[in-house]
Amino acid sequence: MEDTKVVFKDDNVYGEVQLFSDDKKAGKMDISVTDEKLRVYHTEVNPEYEGRGFAKLLLHQLVGYARDNNLRIIPLCPYVLAQFKRHPEDYADVWLKKM
Repeated sequence: MEDTKVVFKDDNVYGEVQLFSDDKKAGKMDISVTDEKLRVYHTEVNPEYEGRGFAKLLLHQLVGYARDNNLRIIPLCPYVLAQFKRHPEDYADVWLKKM
């Protein structure tokens, strides 16, 4: 069973969106939050879990977290930016295109 969660370090600025499959860490997104902006830097799924849609699960958690906390996402990660560009209507409310 898959489980996702957002975890911040002690500074409450830098953190990860983490994905677990059967209690093993399967992937993550590196993020930071400052001034109501959520920056996503990198998405990574461990090789043994590739092809199972786990990056999309991470993206779903990221976007949900942004919506729940009234944050705008700056997609510095190529995967997230590509998804935002492919489906702009799905992410219009959280995508910060211009700074």
